[in-house]
Amino acid sequence: MKTPFGLELHGSLAELCRPDRMAVIVYDMQVGILGQIADGAAITARNAAVLQAARAGGYRVVFLRHMSMPPKLMGRFQYRQAMAWQRTEDPAAVKPWFLRSSPGFEITPELAPREDEAILDKITFSAFADTPLATILRDCGLTAFAIMGVAIEIGIEPTARHGADLGFVPIIIQDACGTGHKEAAERSFTSLAYMGDAILTQSETLTGMMGRATE
Repeated sequence: MKTPFGLELHGSLAELCRPDRMAVIVYDMQVGILGQIADGAAITARNAAVLQAARAGGYRVVFLRHMSMPPKLMGRFQYRQAMAWQRTEDPAAVKPWFLRSSPGFEITPELAPREDEAILDKITFSAFADTPLATILRDCGLTAFAIMGVAIEIGIEPTARHGADLGFVPIIIQDACGTGHKEAAERSFTSLAYMGDAILTQSETLTGMMGRATE
């Protein structure tokens, strides 16, 4: 570990993978989103494995959910976004997909959050935009977050970049990140690796380190 001007720079995954330094973020693992991707079952299984290790090791866990507003409260941003995703130029044709009352809004049952884990709802792609996530991590004295879920090219990449700008170290669990577009996902991973401020890893590697960190 390097210590310029008294700062502890935890540069490696092994240094960061400790419950007093790293949280685990589960991004948009919702029933209605997983049903839209081809490998939803496999991504769920890998998320479950990481979550099991995180819980056993005493790591803090935060779930994110994407939420829709009812049409009267959608506003310009949400209407434009919904029209693009639903391939329509008619605002009246927009159907909010993730209202609180819809079955698709809920976290998939295989990953059911526990009472000591937070669930944060958002209408943005970055999990840090207009949510208390950064405050939670800072207040707990954490400097890094491992993130997994759906989808890498839609919300996980923006969350990683935003988190890095806020001073956290993003750890991307590659094989636990789902995608709706293979080529776009590959571009996201390539871009994140090129930028260099995120650590890319695999679920088996991370869970192994989680176990050793608590021995």
